[in-house]
Amino acid sequence: MGPPGAGKTTVGRIVGQKLDCPVIDIDDDVLETTWNMSVSEKLQDVGNEQFLEEEGKALLKFSASGSVISLTGSNPMHSAGMQHMKKNGIVVYLDVPTTVIMSRLKSMKVDRIVGQSPGISLKDILQFRKQFYKRWYDIRVLCGRDISAEAVAEKVLDAVKRYQNSELETFISTRSSRSGRSMEKDSHKYFSDVVTEGLAPDGGLFVPERGLLKFTAGEWQSLVEATYIERAQVILERCIHPADVPASKLAEIIGTAYGENFTCSKIAPVRHLAGNQFLLELFHGPTASFKDFALQMVPHIFAYCIPRNCNYLVLVATSGDTGSAVLDGFSRLHDTDKQRIAVMNFFPEDGVSPIQKSQMIGCQKENAWSVGVKSDFDFCQTAIKQIFTNSDYTGFLTVEYGTALAAANSINWARLLPQIVYHASAYLDLVHQDIIPFGSPVDVCIPTGNFGNILAALYAKMMGIPIRKCICASNENNVLTDFIRTGVYDLRGRKLIPTFSPAVDILKSSNLERYLHLIANEDGQLVTQLYNQLENQGHFQLRKDLLEKLQQDLVAGWCSEEDCLAAIHSVYSTTGYILDTHTAVAKVVADRLQDRTCPIIISSTAHYSKFAPAILRALRIAEINQNPLSQLHLLSSYSPLPPVHWGLLETLKKKGNEDHQVCAADMSMLMSHIETLIQNHFMKVF
Repeated sequence: MGPPGAGKTTVGRIVGQKLDCPVIDIDDDVLETTWNMSVSEKLQDVGNEQFLEEEGKALLKFSASGSVISLTGSNPMHSAGMQHMKKNGIVVYLDVPTTVIMSRLKSMKVDRIVGQSPGISLKDILQFRKQFYKRWYDIRVLCGRDISAEAVAEKVLDAVKRYQNSELETFISTRSSRSGRSMEKDSHKYFSDVVTEGLAPDGGLFVPERGLLKFTAGEWQSLVEATYIERAQVILERCIHPADVPASKLAEIIGTAYGENFTCSKIAPVRHLAGNQFLLELFHGPTASFKDFALQMVPHIFAYCIPRNCNYLVLVATSGDTGSAVLDGFSRLHDTDKQRIAVMNFFPEDGVSPIQKSQMIGCQKENAWSVGVKSDFDFCQTAIKQIFTNSDYTGFLTVEYGTALAAANSINWARLLPQIVYHASAYLDLVHQDIIPFGSPVDVCIPTGNFGNILAALYAKMMGIPIRKCICASNENNVLTDFIRTGVYDLRGRKLIPTFSPAVDILKSSNLERYLHLIANEDGQLVTQLYNQLENQGHFQLRKDLLEKLQQDLVAGWCSEEDCLAAIHSVYSTTGYILDTHTAVAKVVADRLQDRTCPIIISSTAHYSKFAPAILRALRIAEINQNPLSQLHLLSSYSPLPPVHWGLLETLKKKGNEDHQVCAADMSMLMSHIETLIQNHFMKVF
């Protein structure tokens, strides 16, 4: 299946030869035989609309087995005919960029296709048809400009093989040994399993056993003209096996996540800042941070993957932005899903900005609650990990209440995948804007706490995006900077320092474990040894060879509070643009570490509105002794760029923002809160 000029007939014949099976061309072997006239004569005879109906009727009467069938370019526009075909075989979509199709049709001297009315351009009708192709396919095969039909045929066969062998895409724990895996084949997990379970039973994190599937340079180039939603669909199809989430369901989820919930049509726009520095704006979602990219999607993936006969309570620990994003995302589920899925968000009561706190409390809904904990983020995160690995407690919840626990932090594999998309998309945008030709390298600089966002950039690099260096930007809690520079991860004597950039106020970076597993060639025993030492002794040291590997990918620096505020003031003074505090940390570190031989993409991970007191202080424009809503109104009076975030204003205007539970830093108290929530929500529902 594919547009006219996609190469369906030629590729079909090659595939048929390789499989030694019949090849049927619907145009030549079915339509012309049925009508006793050529397709062009039939079209001229009956007109566009009647032609599509006649073509569909012919498809409904057609059946074959053990064959390769080349559909017409307009077959997918007839629903009943395509439903008939889909029931009887695997539908492969040859996805060729519109510009390539137009070039091919021009060389073939084709200037009109079925369904093209007077006044409608060829480009417009090709774009219009894409919605029909995307509705029906099981497998997409990307076809670039210069790829041969033989190469496309090989890609078709590889894609079909993948489609039929979901057992090849299993997940393992970062702490599992190779010998253990060979002995316990039955324990392999699939994507649906890891979405549901979150944390591996041995305390490690799930990773794909065979790594992520790569894209060729030609495949990436075929996405340069694509929209963000189109890029997300293609990339995530490579990361999620269709046996877990079919392409049609994935498209529905992506459309729901990014269709209307983001204030910018480009979803994750890239803005030139100065020189060769570019900002990747990741704050246009409903809760104004990069967490929205995953957490507008993950709840729907989770609802699709979990068993229907069990309730789920999703536990989250947040240092600021994750909380409101999780609460917002899960509260947007369908009502039937909200009855069986609830979320509880733990955050450091005094360790987030006032606006972040108001937002988390304001985002509470009938299936979503926030609990302030009298401690820091590291305690919240460690507590949740301990709860997940407490089989007595989790078993009690399942038996007593029919409720299982799940995680929505970035320890959950599904959280990372949407973040890969925006790093890849940012690079493709620079190519599309003629800033760089495809293949030229870029650096990325990311404010980093839990290592998830920067890990997603490293995964994008592994999948073929030409990222040269990932720059890890820390604030005064600079344990990651020290580690990347020295190979020593040392928490001894370290106390968490509250800063203006609370989302990176983290000492134990969970996702670092996934990266260490990767560079250690999947040596789960080594990872287990390192993390046991960190848990028991408060430190570990990386071997020299692994440190050298790490430093090929990563460089790091950190930023003081004074330099953070100074950067906000300087950028605003020179450009009129306001950086949030986390982006300012990255800007300071980028200025120090980039060598200016290639563009650098700075991840702008949150909207400055969330940190109004610090921004007001940095810009020296007002006293900061006002409530959060007044602070936002004050900022908006200065006509800043970008404007104050509408979602924050709406959330802070809601009444009852002061209502939330507060809990002592005590494991038994946290578990008691969880049990009470389960009783109040799930027992009331049923």
